[in-house]
Amino acid sequence: MKKLKNEQQLLKLALKVGENYAVNRGYAEFSPTAHAKEKVECIYRLLVADGLIQPLPEDKEDAQSLRHRLAVWVMNKLPADHALLQ
Repeated sequence: MKKLKNEQQLLKLALKVGENYAVNRGYAEFSPTAHAKEKVECIYRLLVADGLIQPLPEDKEDAQSLRHRLAVWVMNKLPADHALLQ
């Protein structure tokens, strides 16, 4: 797995977009005290269940891989001239 340029910022954006998507799908908002790890896993599982991203093999589902998958997902949704892609 190759580290993306601006991966940390892409992950922050993915969490924000993913939270909005989850709320629009009818899920309750995340509590302010929810850890980022919990948010990442929840959003990942929701996107997989909805067929928006391909699931990782079960033996490869670690925290780093889930964060990377979400960063790639949001990166593919951004316009080509977005600042995080430069």
